[in-house]
Amino acid sequence: MNARTQSPPREAPESPPKTSPSRRTFLKQAGGGLSFALVFGPAGLAAHRPGSADALDALMTPGAPPSEHPFGAWVRIATDGQVLIYSPAAEMGQGSMTALPVILAEEMDADWERVRIEHSPVEPGVYGRGWGGGRGRGGSMMTAGSMAVRGYYTNLRVAGAQIRRVLLDNVSREWGVPVGELATEPGVVVHAASGRRISYGEVAAFAEVPAELPEVTEAELKSPEDFRLIGHSVARHDVPAKTDGSAVYALDVQVPDMLYGVIARAPVHEANPASFNEAEVRALPGVVGTVRLNYGVGVIAETVEEAFAARDAMEIEWARGARAEGFDSVAGLEAYTEIADGDSQGRPLSERGDVADAIAAAATRYEADYFNDYVYHAQMEPLGAVASVNAAGDGAEVWAGTQAPDMARAAVARELGVAVEQVTFHPCYLGGGLGRRTMADYILEAVQLSRSARRPVKLIWTREDDLQYGAFRPMSLQRLTAGMDASGNLSAWTHTVVGDGRGLLASGISIQYYDIPNQRIEMRGASHGVRTKHWRAVGHGPNKFAIEAFIDDVARGEGIDPVVLRRTLLRGSPRAVAVLDEVAEMAGWSGQPPSGRARGVAFVERSGTLAAGVAEISLDEESGRIRVHRFWCAADGGIVVQPRNARAQIEGGIVNGLSTALLERLTLRDGRVEQSNFHDYSILRMSDMPDIEVRFIPSNEPPMGLGEPGVPVAAGAVANAFAALTGRPLRHMPFIPERVLEALNG
Repeated sequence: MNARTQSPPREAPESPPKTSPSRRTFLKQAGGGLSFALVFGPAGLAAHRPGSADALDALMTPGAPPSEHPFGAWVRIATDGQVLIYSPAAEMGQGSMTALPVILAEEMDADWERVRIEHSPVEPGVYGRGWGGGRGRGGSMMTAGSMAVRGYYTNLRVAGAQIRRVLLDNVSREWGVPVGELATEPGVVVHAASGRRISYGEVAAFAEVPAELPEVTEAELKSPEDFRLIGHSVARHDVPAKTDGSAVYALDVQVPDMLYGVIARAPVHEANPASFNEAEVRALPGVVGTVRLNYGVGVIAETVEEAFAARDAMEIEWARGARAEGFDSVAGLEAYTEIADGDSQGRPLSERGDVADAIAAAATRYEADYFNDYVYHAQMEPLGAVASVNAAGDGAEVWAGTQAPDMARAAVARELGVAVEQVTFHPCYLGGGLGRRTMADYILEAVQLSRSARRPVKLIWTREDDLQYGAFRPMSLQRLTAGMDASGNLSAWTHTVVGDGRGLLASGISIQYYDIPNQRIEMRGASHGVRTKHWRAVGHGPNKFAIEAFIDDVARGEGIDPVVLRRTLLRGSPRAVAVLDEVAEMAGWSGQPPSGRARGVAFVERSGTLAAGVAEISLDEESGRIRVHRFWCAADGGIVVQPRNARAQIEGGIVNGLSTALLERLTLRDGRVEQSNFHDYSILRMSDMPDIEVRFIPSNEPPMGLGEPGVPVAAGAVANAFAALTGRPLRHMPFIPERVLEALNG
């Protein structure tokens, strides 16, 4: 392994990097020079060169503009020293478009001040990560589950190290010195013995990139103590453009001859349009056409105003028979207790020991039911996409913000019945995703309307559209029982979850960090025809609320301090105990809170990260309003690539968690969503914000997910603080004032 000359950590420049060439320009450059496809194999990353055109003479001509050269699929180095790094993750405000390039730049010793960043092409065979994060032949490009940094970390480090090796090999050959005598500094190759230095841009002008990039083992990668970018916060790539308004979201896209589309969707999920006043709508000013869908009717018009006016004029007769017809979510949730009471057991998710015997032998038994309402994603940017289906209908170009561009591209190809290669997909910034934008429904709608019109169409969802025909975190019931043996040990645990969608409710139900010898966890299904989808942290939100509130129920019943009980249960995981101890120290757990306030604690695991939180609350007993004044959180997420941004991610998760714990509630009556916008679907406001403090436990473990652990730790901590303050449990989330007053009144 060649030596590196280390330099002290530097903050990134405050000004944004220069704008990189457009995708079309990149394709022209790649077509006229070297082009590569990167594959993952036992030797690491390998570049395959299908053809080449030697342009060195042109590059060396005095006065010639800088030219970029590909070094594998991830990086292009220009002769002026600029380094373009492709980022495969969706950028929805979480900072992945900075964190992932930082990982690669670290190992290639790129000068961060000369780095530019672009979305990678939507090619999962090259830019996918796979769900394990290990080396393999591509995989998913979905940005979800706090998997971006965690999933790409090793591959991007190897890619950066391979590029650095290629640079060193070329300088060794050019200068006629052993490669072992060369080292790198940010953007420069150095030969200490002769004092010579050469920039990466100069090397790019004569570099020969081998068809197979040199093998780099994990043992040859940098040690964490040598990092100068990883672990040192740099300015985020996307913030300047979002600040000055130059960032491009799907609804910013304008293409020639573009039309506008909106859709009147079924007021009851899955209902079909039987008929509508088609002739009348088509005769309205500016209307180009209408499109009947399985669940609604789309209208295409020359202007936004004309499209909405036409939709307002629609008179649709909806077919009867949708499953959600007549559904009442309040009554439906109450009926979940009957499902939980049923004699037949549900589908087991995990089992350990002999629960029945342990419960029967228990000296003390505890049981409680916890409820959660439907939750809407409430992402900042409403949905929308631009699609242009060609005249023949056998290809399309799409602009959209999505968490899964590869899946969306494939879905468009299936919709058109063409090969994926016939679909050109342009990822845009996302104004929040929260799981909603892993779906491609809004993108397919734009394609369907464009196919009908044979012109580009910008499809627009309003906030009301998204609430009415969204896909929600399912409502659920969690029934828990626990048994304490004669020695005061928690010996038995059962957890039955009732709700719609196993994958949406099973996550977070495991208690693998709590040492309880006898466990049974099961799922009992219920389906209502209501669209449901992953929501930030998926099932961890409702499940960890129930688990952590129940742990406190047991602690109160046994007269044990909640932190002490958790320390006992976590005795098999020193990392978990360290996180719990850290947050207890941060919050001053052993001391008394200010008068009129109380504190509650919770511990969670999400995406490999261990997190513990403490909430300090007060209560207005007349109104039933809970106020969270302070929230402390300690987390062990392994190596933290970008500390400042990671802290913001934990803070944002806590805010989401508090919002769903205190306010967010979506209900259906007669199969229709009752809320329509933020005036009646409440979210946490600035005036509700507590002081939040986050600390990370130092670690050299690989990075874990940090985008979601803050969500599930919030509700349990608040519920436990309420119980400490009042002696009463809160068992139905959100803790709206009516429920708080009901709990106070017994």
